[in-house]
Amino acid sequence: MNIEQRLDAVADKAIAENKIVGTVLIVRKDGDVVYERAHGLADREAGRPMTVDTIFRLSSLTKPIVAATVLALVDAGKLRLDAPVATYLPDFRPRLTDGSQPDITIDHLLTHTSGLSVASILTAEEQATRVNRWHLGADAIVARIAALPLQFAPGGGWSYGPSIDVLGVIASRVSGGTLDDTIRQFITGPLRMDDSRFGVTDAARLAAPYADGAAGPVLMGDPHSVPNPFGGMTTFDPGRIFDARAFQSGGGGMAGTGPDFMRLLEALRTGGGAVLKPETVLLGLGNRTPLLAQSQGPGWLFSYFGAWLDDAQVAGSPAAIGTNRWGGIYGHNWFLDAENGLSVVSMSNTGLEGCDGAYKEAVRDAVYAGL
Repeated sequence: MNIEQRLDAVADKAIAENKIVGTVLIVRKDGDVVYERAHGLADREAGRPMTVDTIFRLSSLTKPIVAATVLALVDAGKLRLDAPVATYLPDFRPRLTDGSQPDITIDHLLTHTSGLSVASILTAEEQATRVNRWHLGADAIVARIAALPLQFAPGGGWSYGPSIDVLGVIASRVSGGTLDDTIRQFITGPLRMDDSRFGVTDAARLAAPYADGAAGPVLMGDPHSVPNPFGGMTTFDPGRIFDARAFQSGGGGMAGTGPDFMRLLEALRTGGGAVLKPETVLLGLGNRTPLLAQSQGPGWLFSYFGAWLDDAQVAGSPAAIGTNRWGGIYGHNWFLDAENGLSVVSMSNTGLEGCDGAYKEAVRDAVYAGL
């Protein structure tokens, strides 16, 4: 089978087995589109087919967009990677449990080595009364993150927490606008990522959100919680994308399309395009956590954009060393394998199967089977 047949088979099987509702898959090899197709339904209840330009809630696909924005601000001389966060947010001085206040740098935020707590910023009473944390406002959200004890000294560990939310606030402050404004100025505008916004540009193209259920995907409530593979619960709030009052979360608040996100990956693969200096891209796609391990499992470290493949054999991956990858809880995955000239975007409307289930590896293996 060729790559088209292999990826068709993967998508069709996942849909036929009621694992996902719909998907968009895009693969570029050395810049050429070798696969770009939609499968299944964008909205099962309405019977609306998935299309390549379907808009998805990006969840953590927001993070590499914000990382690129931050690096563009570094190129513009507005930020320094080694600068303490307090340079830009003077009151942001979280403490360790011993009471000390170590410096957290922009680099620490980008690599999730800041030590910032993953605990809820809401009080028990606020959680009980279902206070909307996204309505607290940027100042209050940052202040509450800073008030939580650090998990470890900055640079001394790796933890996937609120670091990119803090980065987003910094980016907006140094550029003098909202985070949406800043991202559009430095990244999505120049790259023509027109549907990548903190909101929905065309509600008629928005994918309905589905979650794993005992008998197959179920339409999400708001909020909606499902068990995750790490022993906890993942909570979705799909209505947030329509909420103009919501905090513009750099960690997961945007919407966008597969073709939009591919434009970012291709800009990175080719050295930055119109948005970043080549040396900045090399820095950002390289291993930024040499003393740490297992950002997403054995064999993986971390770059500024996502997990960085350190040992393909240990990781059980066919990708080349230095491959970057990450996902998003609404059902997405991407990877960038510069050595093999590959940029791959996999978006679905079903979490967590689309991002953490067998579908992820099936897509990956179908791409590499013909290399």
